[in-house]
Amino acid sequence: MFRTLLIAALTLAGTIVAAQESEDSAQASSPPRPAKLMTLDDGGDRISRRFYGRVEARETVDLAFQVGGQIIEFPATEGSAIPEGDLVARLDLDPFRRQLEEAQTNLAKAERDLTRLEALSGNAASEVQIEDARTQVRLSEIAVENARDQLEDATLNAPFDALVARREVANFSTVSAGQPVVRLHDMSEKRVAIDVPEVLFRRAAGGKDVEITASFPESSKDYALEPREFEAETADVGQTFHLTLAFTEDPGEWVLPGASATVTVVSALGASTGVLLPETALVFEPDRSASVMVFEPSGDDPDVGTVHRTPVEIEARADGRVALLDGPEVGTEIVMTGASQLSDGQTVRRFTTVGE
Repeated sequence: MFRTLLIAALTLAGTIVAAQESEDSAQASSPPRPAKLMTLDDGGDRISRRFYGRVEARETVDLAFQVGGQIIEFPATEGSAIPEGDLVARLDLDPFRRQLEEAQTNLAKAERDLTRLEALSGNAASEVQIEDARTQVRLSEIAVENARDQLEDATLNAPFDALVARREVANFSTVSAGQPVVRLHDMSEKRVAIDVPEVLFRRAAGGKDVEITASFPESSKDYALEPREFEAETADVGQTFHLTLAFTEDPGEWVLPGASATVTVVSALGASTGVLLPETALVFEPDRSASVMVFEPSGDDPDVGTVHRTPVEIEARADGRVALLDGPEVGTEIVMTGASQLSDGQTVRRFTTVGE
């Protein structure tokens, strides 16, 4: 009997140990949990706000021929760069050359008629006939100018260093005057458009004590921005202004119109606010003592590390914000949201974009 109980106990213990090892192995092999982090900042006299931004070109133009005809040359391909003055598209020039030749021939005939009538002045030719001939010469000159302009308008050249966004028609298509054939972006200055509240708009438009930067997914670099244009009226919803900002340096060829960006606006306020903590960063013990999860990078990847529970002393202010009185130093990274869902020593990965 005793032997049977002993065997059963040993078997149960082995099962528990194996299960524990299996659980530990599964936890070790599972990917690090994403965690949104923040850097402790004493606030100084600044306030930071983030906005969704959309990259725009300096200008976007739909090019069209001023005359109708059949396209026979269309070297502009979507996504390609075209230097200023280079060929974008060309119509069949033969009809326009013939029109110019016809106008020049009519002009030559009108000039001969005028010369003949002036030679007969005072005899068979009246002053009225001479004036009519002069009018015909002028009309013929205008016809030549129009024909020459139409011949020139049958060729489209890039008005600036352009990026071809889209071809609206195919090569060898017959187009009418004014019909868009290609959309071009002026990439001489890349910009970002955002909608900002009225208060921040006044600060940003003034350019005083304001720092504006843009960042992109999968990139840790911040790019400085400066105000360029704004719509002089607010949106119907939200009382916001549409503000256009320009990059002070080229963010790279991969930043194209339509790309999304996170725009951070840091504005001066006044007196220091101290280190403030979001409630979601706090972990409370049964005795109501508070802690935060401090992030420490580990290994070669700075976005992966472990979190350690660190006690803090906090104070609830009259405005509802939570101030840090004692704890980690300024510049320390802590878990911003969901700290209570993490355990001491757990491996996490910095959350940067949706889907990671």
